[in-house]
Amino acid sequence: MDLPTVWFVAIAVLWTGYFVLEGFDFGVGILLPVLGRRSRGDRRVVLDAIGPVWDGNEVWLITAIGAMFAAFPAWYGATLSGFYVPVLLVVLALIVRGVALEYRGKVDDRAWVRRCDLGIVVGSVVPAFVWGVVLANLVRGVELGPDGVVRSGVADLLSPYALLGGLATLTLFTLHGAVFLALKTDGPVRHRARAAVRRTGPVAVTVLAGFLAWTQTAHGAGWTTAAAVGAVVALLAGAVLAALGREGWAFVATVVTIAAFTVVLFGSLYPAVLPSTLDPAFDLTVANAASGPYTLGLLSWVGGIFLPVVIAYQSWSYWVFRRRVTRAHVGAA
Repeated sequence: MDLPTVWFVAIAVLWTGYFVLEGFDFGVGILLPVLGRRSRGDRRVVLDAIGPVWDGNEVWLITAIGAMFAAFPAWYGATLSGFYVPVLLVVLALIVRGVALEYRGKVDDRAWVRRCDLGIVVGSVVPAFVWGVVLANLVRGVELGPDGVVRSGVADLLSPYALLGGLATLTLFTLHGAVFLALKTDGPVRHRARAAVRRTGPVAVTVLAGFLAWTQTAHGAGWTTAAAVGAVVALLAGAVLAALGREGWAFVATVVTIAAFTVVLFGSLYPAVLPSTLDPAFDLTVANAASGPYTLGLLSWVGGIFLPVVIAYQSWSYWVFRRRVTRAHVGAA
């Protein structure tokens, strides 16, 4: 593969890492009012499950966007300007969620805690849905002119296909978060997380299957069919395994689902990085949107040196905080 293609694959991998790790963070936040409804202690258990890792998981988003900027500046510019409103919603939601997570325990006041909990839920639901809308529009294409400027308005981005994409990521991340909580907690929260898997599993599998079928029919490459089928099968297996108490394997299955889901989307997109619905001649492609060979070569050296360090550090942090979280660890507060 030439360097532009290598970096297209690398960016797809970075987005996969972000959706895998931040995906269960979103799911945990979405499920907070359901799984932590019995007591403040249960809500602490839910939030402490992601407490040591949620901010580190967001590094993958920064890295993915930074790689887009450096390797494909035309793609970066068109995407962030054309999707300005959705991206702004995601940024604001992440800020609200971050502030709520950091400051929730700083004030001993029930009203303050309730407002922070609401901020966590909203800050999780919004990006979980909006990222699906953005991804669907990347695959479907936008009104991209010969000057590289996106002319699509916000209403143009809310097609039925894009809305289904948002529902697909929302339900997928919710199930992913429920499986993670079943794996990472014990006691009442773990039992309720299993129940949440049983309730959300059929919905997530159905919505994901519908979205991937639509993607394959309208935009997919022939080879991505196997990945689409694999994603649905893995998600179904994950829901079943979690319900049977095999949370570790269930989490592996939902990780495989997200990875296969990303393969389908980026595989359907290639060799374009942003298709134009006005004229295929206006498409931004891996070839015409890439930086020069010197920049891509330098990026390859930087990525080859520092990415393993980041992965090693995050792996170590997950190992350190591998124990299940229980009420005994957080108390009744």
